[in-house]
Amino acid sequence: MAPKKGSKSKKDEPKKKSTPDPLFPSRPRNFQIGGDVRIAGRDLSRFVKWPRYVRLQRQRAVLYQRLKVPPSINQFTKTLNKNEAATVFTLLNKYRAPTKAAKKQRIKEAAAAAAEGKEAPAKAPHMIKFGLKHVTTLIEEKKASLVCIANDVDPIELVLWLPALCRKMKVPFMIVKDKARLGALCSMKTAAAVCLTSVSPEDESQLELLQNLANEKYNDNPD
Repeated sequence: MAPKKGSKSKKDEPKKKSTPDPLFPSRPRNFQIGGDVRIAGRDLSRFVKWPRYVRLQRQRAVLYQRLKVPPSINQFTKTLNKNEAATVFTLLNKYRAPTKAAKKQRIKEAAAAAAEGKEAPAKAPHMIKFGLKHVTTLIEEKKASLVCIANDVDPIELVLWLPALCRKMKVPFMIVKDKARLGALCSMKTAAAVCLTSVSPEDESQLELLQNLANEKYNDNPD
């Protein structure tokens, strides 16, 4: 039936926009698998099964707070502050160990020089020493001038005895953050301990200052 003249059809009428109610906002549901159960925005991190290493480090942190920690273990929580660590790593960075590629190239050049009857290129005279056995030997022989021990070695028993050995042999040592930062100096992922045996003449005064700091903060302070 045709509409009467002078009357507008319902289709031509403009639709009124509905304003959302601030007290009761619209929350459309998601009916995908599990979407209709979980409330959007809820923190479910405590229901997550974390990896084993995360659970262990969290349990260890709680135990350290609740139990009486022996002094030999507690000393690894007393690391150098940010400014002192920056000074130490600036010096160590000058004597960082070569990468595998650089070492391979040096051996190649030495072999080529030996084949031609020339003298092989000399090694760097001063270099950082790393590896737990190597560092221990240098401390026992009193060849180490400054030892840096990582504070986050796991298990801690690997380096637990190292401060006592340094005190006995009167070798200055420091506990620093962290094993990854020490490892970067050695072109490795991590390093438990590194040491310097000698430095170039222009850095001797800097090394002496760090030795005095180590003696004051660690060697002469067993607590």
